[in-house]
Amino acid sequence: MAEITFSVFTKPWRTQPLEWLGEMVARLGFAGIELPVRPGYQVPPEKVSRGLPEAARILDGYGVKILSIAGPTDEATIAACAEAGVPIIRVMARIAPEEGYLEAEARFRREYDALLPLLEKYHVTLGVQNHCNRFVPNALGLRRLLEGYDPHQVAAVWDAAHEALEGCAPDLALDLVWPYLCMVNLKNAIRRRANGPEAEEAEWEIYWTSGRHGFASWRWVADELLRRDYAGIVCLTAEYSDERSVDRLIAEDMAFARSLFTL
Repeated sequence: MAEITFSVFTKPWRTQPLEWLGEMVARLGFAGIELPVRPGYQVPPEKVSRGLPEAARILDGYGVKILSIAGPTDEATIAACAEAGVPIIRVMARIAPEEGYLEAEARFRREYDALLPLLEKYHVTLGVQNHCNRFVPNALGLRRLLEGYDPHQVAAVWDAAHEALEGCAPDLALDLVWPYLCMVNLKNAIRRRANGPEAEEAEWEIYWTSGRHGFASWRWVADELLRRDYAGIVCLTAEYSDERSVDRLIAEDMAFARSLFTL
């Protein structure tokens, strides 16, 4: 197997104790997690200074590392990441309703520039993820947005599903983000008709499905990462429209993902 570290985004299990989370994640074969630092989760933002190091300590007892968080980028959070040994804060580049793309892009770079002293001080990486709809959507956008930054400070979290919805083939996308890549997200989706054929105009919705059944070819992604000797984090984001089946689907997806990286 390539030097892949499998992680899982624990958003679906927001009400579970950290001990339960650590046991479950370890049992499924994940080496680490991405932990939401958000209101209503195990570590809310106002308690991050003590809560994140304590969460890392608890999870370490199950052999599970916090490999990234999804949360704010204030100094308290960045410092807590450093203390807890969390290398990456994942964010997305959301374009406000009143903004044009280039206007938003300039704003993002101002925000990232302002964070550089803190990222350097605490040795934490800001990982910017592509996302469909009103975000920087694909590898082309990430490459343009991140060009010129030190990838140890501001890097790319490339999401294969959002790329499949909005962008390039995996080999081309990875070629674009490769110099900045700090993490790969694996989930999957399709667009399906939201109204009937008798409607005046078609409406479409995104349906989040399992790894084998969406627009993104996990096999193609894995083959390309193996070809490039990728050694890093692959995070399964556990996002499914069928929320009642999350536990079953993430177990199946982990087995599928692991099989793809087995040489």
